[in-house]
Amino acid sequence: MEQIEVHILAFNEVEVLDLSGPYEVFSITENENKEKLFKVSIVAEKKELLYARNRFPVFPHLTLEEAGVPDILVIPGGYGAEEIEIHNKKLLGWIKEMEPKVKILASICTGAFLLAEAGILDGLEVTTHWMDQDTLRKNYPKIKKVANEKFIDHGHILTSGGVSRGILMSLYLVEKLVGKKISEFTARRMEFDSYLPS
Repeated sequence: MEQIEVHILAFNEVEVLDLSGPYEVFSITENENKEKLFKVSIVAEKKELLYARNRFPVFPHLTLEEAGVPDILVIPGGYGAEEIEIHNKKLLGWIKEMEPKVKILASICTGAFLLAEAGILDGLEVTTHWMDQDTLRKNYPKIKKVANEKFIDHGHILTSGGVSRGILMSLYLVEKLVGKKISEFTARRMEFDSYLPS
């Protein structure tokens, strides 16, 4: 069985749940034979200790050079995305280079700012954390519309709202790729009631 490869970008001051939420979703997703369906890796510029928001320590599995091309690339947000990495030309160039190669490019929260800065969101309807929607709209006028949605799927590119919305979008991707039954069991396992039917 070939696993679906997921890479989640990490950087200093990344929002903790933007990173760890999707990691949890994809890494615990299994089929009825208890086989893991996704191979999840944390990717960063350097293989060294990083500190997410509020000094949460993160050590990446792979550097950008080691990473290769995954099926899914997740770009989380947080202060580190909108205030620090948005000025990182190397990282922005890497994201732009990866966009046409990956099957799915998904941003969470203000990770959308990194996609916007790389020109990837031009002409699209997108979303981000509700506190940052006006700024995204103002700073990137080539974006067609910034909507207040949980997540928006354009097939190849997805954007989601902030923090826990990344979990919701990840469960949606599980459903899209391996089926509703599996995604609902993953949500139940996580006790993430927001995804489950009432």
